[in-house]
Amino acid sequence: MNALKQRIASLIATSGPMSVADYMASCLFDPEHGYYTTREPFGAAGDFTTAPEISQMFGELTAVWLYSAWRAAGRPARPTLAEIGPGRGTLMKDMLRVLQRLDPAFVADASVALIETSPRLRGVQNQTLAASGVDVAWHESVQTLPDAPLFIVGNELFDAIPTRQFVKLGADWHERVVGINEADELVFAAGPATFEAALLPADAAAAPAGSIFEFAPARTATMEAIAKLIAAHGGAGLFFDYGHLSPGLGDTLQALRRHKYDDVLASPGEADLTSHVDFAALATAARRYGLDAHLTTQGEFLLAMGLLERAGNLGAKADETAREKIRAEVQRLAGPEAMGTLFKVLAIAPRGTKIPFPGIS
Repeated sequence: MNALKQRIASLIATSGPMSVADYMASCLFDPEHGYYTTREPFGAAGDFTTAPEISQMFGELTAVWLYSAWRAAGRPARPTLAEIGPGRGTLMKDMLRVLQRLDPAFVADASVALIETSPRLRGVQNQTLAASGVDVAWHESVQTLPDAPLFIVGNELFDAIPTRQFVKLGADWHERVVGINEADELVFAAGPATFEAALLPADAAAAPAGSIFEFAPARTATMEAIAKLIAAHGGAGLFFDYGHLSPGLGDTLQALRRHKYDDVLASPGEADLTSHVDFAALATAARRYGLDAHLTTQGEFLLAMGLLERAGNLGAKADETAREKIRAEVQRLAGPEAMGTLFKVLAIAPRGTKIPFPGIS
């Protein structure tokens, strides 16, 4: 039993079972033993690989979208160009490279901000962006961003924000909790708290016993904070993650370790814990602030932004080995059997803004 697991077990023994959300928060963000505070999760040597690490094309096309969104917003002066949950800084590095080529004056006029809570990751991001020649400001949350037009991106952010879970017992939905059994092992159990039936998906009443419903108010709060800034000062936001476009039932909580699935309760702090994102809930949160919210799959979005054309341009200057690598990257980013369908995209902007997005003419 590792140190964090011992701490969690001791806390449960003293105070009673903890919610799934609290368990996730401890595993990911514990100051001494949390996953994101102590480990290098990204890349082949880590536990998972994100789209910016797969190919430069992802960051390049995201930069084109941001620049187009800025133009669609009327080219506001002194914008904030931000990324929330920036990982190693690879996405921002690729975006800045493209934006400096597209319009150096735009980059010079913008304030570049990274929203990151991990001191260790801030150090990694600083190293990644050191050669960009751009001054970067780090923020603990979106609430400390400047009062200025905000153009913000987030890739695989919301899946790591803790979610609550509810399990159906009889006709009621009880909060799922983490407890300890007689062998002092962590186990899932049903707690006394119940969930209001009116907030459940339409198919919840007919769901069999043991069904799981995931509810993530912390994710909604994060989207609301972003939407509030854009509603007040203008801008746009673009968010990628794996999840579903409409509410539903199912246990999507998972642990990833060394690019393989792991037991969620086995090694707290040593594996990445995530769950699928309810994009419909995020879109609803943005619309509450008077914004338009557009949804599609990652494959459809990247293809609409010119993924194949960019791949062709890169391949024209490469040898066959490099071209095969580019083809594999395209397939992984946009293929229906890879990230193309599983990953979804949410774009938000003030109502009526003609941002580039599939279905908007």
